[in-house]
Amino acid sequence: MRREMDRVIQPPLVDSTACLCRVDASLKTVAGAKRYVPGTKLCLQPDIKPSIHPTRNKPARGDRSRNQSPLLPGLPDDLAIACLIRVPRVEHCKLRLVCKKWYKLLSGNFFYSLRKSLGIAEEWVYVIKRDRDGKISWHAFDPIYQLWQPLPPVPKEYSEALGFGCAVLSGCHLYLFGGKDPLKGSMRRVVFYSARTNKWHRAPDMLRRRHFFGSCVINNCLYVAGGENEGVHRTMRSAEVYDPNRNRWSFISEMSTAMVPFIGVVYDGKWYLKGLGSHRQVLSEVYQPEMDSWFPVYNGMVTGWRNPSVSFNGDLYALDCKDGCKLRVYDEVTDSWSKHIDSKMHLGNSQALEAAALVSLNGKLCVIRNNMSISVVDVSKSDGGRGATAEHLWETIAGKSQLRTMVTNLWSNLAGRNRLKSHIVHCQVLQA
Repeated sequence: MRREMDRVIQPPLVDSTACLCRVDASLKTVAGAKRYVPGTKLCLQPDIKPSIHPTRNKPARGDRSRNQSPLLPGLPDDLAIACLIRVPRVEHCKLRLVCKKWYKLLSGNFFYSLRKSLGIAEEWVYVIKRDRDGKISWHAFDPIYQLWQPLPPVPKEYSEALGFGCAVLSGCHLYLFGGKDPLKGSMRRVVFYSARTNKWHRAPDMLRRRHFFGSCVINNCLYVAGGENEGVHRTMRSAEVYDPNRNRWSFISEMSTAMVPFIGVVYDGKWYLKGLGSHRQVLSEVYQPEMDSWFPVYNGMVTGWRNPSVSFNGDLYALDCKDGCKLRVYDEVTDSWSKHIDSKMHLGNSQALEAAALVSLNGKLCVIRNNMSISVVDVSKSDGGRGATAEHLWETIAGKSQLRTMVTNLWSNLAGRNRLKSHIVHCQVLQA
């Protein structure tokens, strides 16, 4: 009886500092952290008086043990998360090694969704390169600290593959798909790398084996079309789409003619492809997703279209010289590539200095060359690119003097000795 009375009059254990609503005025979604981190406390409003809310049940022993190991000693987990999401991305691999709780937090979508919603997610450039022996390697470039970061090796089936596709879904998943294995031939295989977990994963195979095909992403769905295989009809017309929400591939309408694309871009919601037909003739087609239809196209856009190219903020850009120091802009009114943005600092015509990719990075266009040098241009301030001010829009963020890590210095030196046979195959931007 005495024990029952003590339990009734025992003062409640209320900690108002654990309120999941008091972390950050701008961090509105942190209140959901208790669902993702073991042991986080329930939201208790600070204006609740402990004296009128007696504790009815003792917490379970397991709950007490979890509450005794917070993410950061001395801080409630909600506030700890508010701190951890602001740690620079370059340190995230180290954070995962601290403890199981931190590993679980930094391996889930909740952590990186918070970073994205608050506008503090970081974009890195991922470069896939083939060396003189045909081996595939890849590295990530952090534009904030201007450092090249090591990455886990590509899956074995892609270590020497030819003609495989590369695309990004959901902003953080880099997919490798299709291609030709030197021994096994054309592949249907699909794998993807998560920038959030720094690991490779399997995805459903494509419906057709193919290599040297076209690919793009529209509305976060992956489209592939054309290409080659080892069958009777070597050049292909078939096309298919992968929906990550359904986790499956589906066929779409076939192309008007079989094609091996060598250039492609999504512009104005349509997918443009240019390549060679079965008789080596140059063909151009456009795919309209809402109609699921292909149409031949012969306008001024595809006539003067060169690679690399990218659609950015509603405009279509393409490189106008081999070293990528001059950009062209497509003018839809005149149906011509009449505008130019020139850095006036041309580097040369060697293969090492050749521009291999043009991507968008942190609101600017980014030119990546085979020697791993990177330039960015702020096209938003170009005003058409005319005049002497155009050259001031360009900035070099990666060069030989900026490869600071020991691993990448060694890798760069080895690539430099055989730079004529080493080139970039794909380049993408991932956010985390």
